[in-house]
Amino acid sequence: MAQALRPNTAGGLFATDGKPHPLQDTLLAVTLVLGITSFITALIDEDLHLLSSWTGLVGILTGAYGQWISVTTRERFGLILGLGAAGVGFFLGMAHGGLFGGLID
Repeated sequence: MAQALRPNTAGGLFATDGKPHPLQDTLLAVTLVLGITSFITALIDEDLHLLSSWTGLVGILTGAYGQWISVTTRERFGLILGLGAAGVGFFLGMAHGGLFGGLID
């Protein structure tokens, strides 16, 4: 049995149910920025392990909370992209020296 598709009448990029979701959209943006920052700094230089591991950890935490309270599929999709980038950046940062590498003796 075929289902009829509803057009996206919300007009927004993230809200597909016609309602605004400012907290979820903010968490999505923060997770994406932290994930991309963590991923790029982990790939650029091993000496940036503090930045990549901390931004990755915070990106994982904000992305997990965003997934918990997300409402639409578009929010979840963006959060998964940010979580993946944050996770890879976090683990590469941990492999290169960790959260406190070189700061605590």
